[in-house]
Amino acid sequence: MWIYEKKLEYPVRVGGPNPRLAKVIITQYGGPDGELAASLRYLTQRYTMPLPQAKAVLTDIGTEELAHMEIVATLVYNLIKDAPLEEIKRAGLDGYYADHDRALYFVNAAGAPWTATYIQSKGDPVTDLHENMAAEQKARSTYEYLIQLSDDPDVSDTLKFLREREVVHFQRFGETLNLIHEYLDRKKYY
Repeated sequence: MWIYEKKLEYPVRVGGPNPRLAKVIITQYGGPDGELAASLRYLTQRYTMPLPQAKAVLTDIGTEELAHMEIVATLVYNLIKDAPLEEIKRAGLDGYYADHDRALYFVNAAGAPWTATYIQSKGDPVTDLHENMAAEQKARSTYEYLIQLSDDPDVSDTLKFLREREVVHFQRFGETLNLIHEYLDRKKYY
């Protein structure tokens, strides 16, 4: 059971409408290395982890990724909610607008919808934790690229927070991988 506080994990501010920036940030909402894929990956993998500590880490990080998804959704929505239609069209979001207006929808930066092929769950704890460490590095890289594309200091601030959380998650998965190796060595698994 979780306690849900009705506030974002990190405050979201935007300097004003910016559909061009929204178009690229949305990839962290519904793209291959985004928050939806990460949360579902970790919350699925926890069932086959052999240690309670490993299950707990996957649950903790998986639910935090849901909070990050909420932050990204808030960023994207705030960047497009007051944008004039001409600006939305100039940003290349007219197709998105035709299907969704200003509503949030899980797509990557190119507009391709989210797919379950973005998540992996192999069932082997070592494989899954390596997958997760790689996923966190890919998300960190994506946030770095988004920061480079951002021309809004407020948005950049939020993206920097999210990037740093990916680093922490990578470290936590590394610690968990060490615990799993110790456990498997004791069990003479290999």
